[in-house]
Amino acid sequence: MTKTRQAYTGHFYRDPHTTIDSYDTKNWITRAANFVVMASHAKENAILTRTAEYQNDEYFILLPEDTAAIISSNGNEIKSNGDSLLIAPPGDSQIKMLNGGWVYRIFSKNAKDLIEIAPNHQAWDNVTDVAELIDWPAPVDGFKLRHYPLQDYIRTDTTMRLFRTCNLMVNIFLPSTAPRDIHKLSPHSHPDYEQGSLAVHGAYIHHLRYPWTPDLAQWREDEHIVASAPSLCIIPPNVIHTSQAVGEKGMRLVDIFAPPRTDFSLRPGLVCNEKEYPLPDNINA
Repeated sequence: MTKTRQAYTGHFYRDPHTTIDSYDTKNWITRAANFVVMASHAKENAILTRTAEYQNDEYFILLPEDTAAIISSNGNEIKSNGDSLLIAPPGDSQIKMLNGGWVYRIFSKNAKDLIEIAPNHQAWDNVTDVAELIDWPAPVDGFKLRHYPLQDYIRTDTTMRLFRTCNLMVNIFLPSTAPRDIHKLSPHSHPDYEQGSLAVHGAYIHHLRYPWTPDLAQWREDEHIVASAPSLCIIPPNVIHTSQAVGEKGMRLVDIFAPPRTDFSLRPGLVCNEKEYPLPDNINA
């Protein structure tokens, strides 16, 4: 058993931004093995674009509840008042900000232009412990701009709101109503994929416990990473972890997986847009 990689956390609220564009939009870019997150703080009337030259698959756009924008792609246009998730299709796409605020875009590793400029990109050069990123079938109604107002996906039996594309999955938890009960945490681990935990409001403590190998010299101490929003903690496979919401009401956390999680996808009705994105034949069997 080899030494487990250490978690990586991008603290966007305090780290230097990665890029800044002509609209004075500051962008923080953080990669994992199979996905990359671009957190952007934009002003009113700013325009955020992706071109077909660099965007050959879908990506997620997450607008917090206080961020309004008009999103367009392939001649289609959607206005969102915020608190929504969108899926942009391959090709050209644009986000026009109707007010200032944060926007979060989640891409697969196929966005090589972003992967290459992520400050942490070299840490994943020789990673071999993560499942291969293989595309699942195309959506049944073809690639197109999709809009999911998150208030339409509130359930009484779960705090989870799962959505997937052909190669990404996000779990947008319901906002926390209080700090997490310390007697009801949920430590767990994943054998072959990373988890990104994106904090978009409030503060969290990411508790991490690394597995022991036969070599005592490889052991790592537990970590308790305090991360305010916006931030992204990338948790390697096999690391026992749980995230604890602390502080004020209304804390928001989004988990990111690439490829999509099979276990979640096999639970009927759990993935909100499962009727749009069929499972691979080998998973249906």
